Amino acid sequence: MDFVKRYFGFDEAGTNLRTELLAGLTTFLTMAYIIFVNPAILGDAGIPKDAVFVATCIVAALGSLIMGLYANYPIACAPGMGLNAYFAYTVVKGMGFTWQAALGAVFISGCLFMIVTLFRVREVIVNGIPHSIRIAITAGIGLFLAIISLKTAGVVTGNPATLVTLGNLHDPHVILATIGFFAIVTLDVLRVRGAILLGIVGVTILSFFFGGNQFHGIVSAPPSIDATLFHLDIRAALSAGVLNVILVFFLVELFDATGTLMGVANRAGLLVEGKMHRLNKALLADSTAILAGSLLGTSSTTAYIESASGVQAGGRTGVTAITVAILFLASLFFAPLAGVVPGYATAPALLYVSCLMLRELVDLPWDDATEVVPAALTALLMPFTYSIANGVAFGFISYAGLKLLTGRARQVKLVVWIIAAVFLFRYFYLGAE
Repeated sequence: MDFVKRYFGFDEAGTNLRTELLAGLTTFLTMAYIIFVNPAILGDAGIPKDAVFVATCIVAALGSLIMGLYANYPIACAPGMGLNAYFAYTVVKGMGFTWQAALGAVFISGCLFMIVTLFRVREVIVNGIPHSIRIAITAGIGLFLAIISLKTAGVVTGNPATLVTLGNLHDPHVILATIGFFAIVTLDVLRVRGAILLGIVGVTILSFFFGGNQFHGIVSAPPSIDATLFHLDIRAALSAGVLNVILVFFLVELFDATGTLMGVANRAGLLVEGKMHRLNKALLADSTAILAGSLLGTSSTTAYIESASGVQAGGRTGVTAITVAILFLASLFFAPLAGVVPGYATAPALLYVSCLMLRELVDLPWDDATEVVPAALTALLMPFTYSIANGVAFGFISYAGLKLLTGRARQVKLVVWIIAAVFLFRYFYLGAE
């Protein structure tokens, strides 16, 4: 136990094993939906769902384990939402490529990802992010969490005239989510340990009585992964038509994961002078997971914004991420039990975390429009385009553009100009996809 405390730096981080384990369980419960959502989405692309289920659990465990054991950050990894939809509905169903070729594209993008990480190019990019954009990334992730949680809870819903509108407040799921939200906030304000986890468990219990939830058992044997294991087609992915796909995967992986790492680390107070001291180790964790995922049979893996819920629960070290990894492996055998937690039970936790993440905006230099406007665009575009990467892209482009137009070009670092140019190339030449 003393070795564990020293290795992970419990005393320096002001935490203990119990807190870290609870934080890991909290993070897992808020992101466990990916175990069932990812197979459903990739299944629409023709990939056998049972094999994707196994691949999802294994690669999430691998990425989270490396993040915790090697990088010592309380940040979990899993196949990314948005990236899986792009994989299934744009690349496979829209462009007509086979899912094997799409996996090949993920593999190649993962190799590029690994190269820029090993040569510390990605670290240079992260450290070159302006302070105002860094703040906005944290707040933007908060807003992104907010729209995800409100949609999951049923509080907001789609509307063809206004894009979004108020959901059915008489729906039992909405009522239960509302109860859960106020319970979590109240318990946290009263400094009850494990407040977020208690809220999730409480709503799950109530869902059996008022939400129509059903219990489907505890243990089941994991299905076979043979249908997707090593079925990627790298040769097909190297064809000219897939080059755009590879670039999009690469850019989204780069800035989605980077934005999440910075945002969650900032929320946890793990940034020193605005930097993550073990950043390159953290970047290697998701890089390795992307490569492993393409071999196992799933779309790109990334750091998860839901890790912020574990951070709010007190997680400050890699033990939180290792706990998540163990729970993902256990899910291979306890899938029925993991699936019993409904989305509207975890949504209140994410909504509360999103509210707290908005406090970062107070540190913006509000008297300087060339700093505030790019920051605002960064934060706003994340939820409104449903993409962290798009928010970061608009932030960089507007930051460089406004500094240039106002005669302050010398304030902009070279890496910002390069990133802005790459994103402009992507949007105007390759398209938004």
